[in-house]
Amino acid sequence: MKEDYSTIVEALQGFKKKGYKIDWEIDQGFLKSKEKDLKLDPEDCKVAKAYRFEGDTNPSDMSIVYAIESKDGKHKGTLVTAYGVYSEPMDDKLIQLLKMDHHN
Repeated sequence: MKEDYSTIVEALQGFKKKGYKIDWEIDQGFLKSKEKDLKLDPEDCKVAKAYRFEGDTNPSDMSIVYAIESKDGKHKGTLVTAYGVYSEPMDDKLIQLLKMDHHN
């Protein structure tokens, strides 16, 4: 069954129900857990799903929610990033990890 999320909050809640409980953030080219002392190299991860959300009135609301897990399946979480002119600079390994088709 295909999920159809209309908001970022719905997507995050849906992924959390599927076991994606870690809140990832980007830290010097690595994925870092906000809650735990955990840092993963992007080469050790895969993107399971991604959803793009476009702001109707404000370009700064353009974001992508990624469901990312370690290749061994032990660590699953979500990463929310902006895209377009508001996106953060990323290193090549992160760009390769996050480069995929995004569902609306």
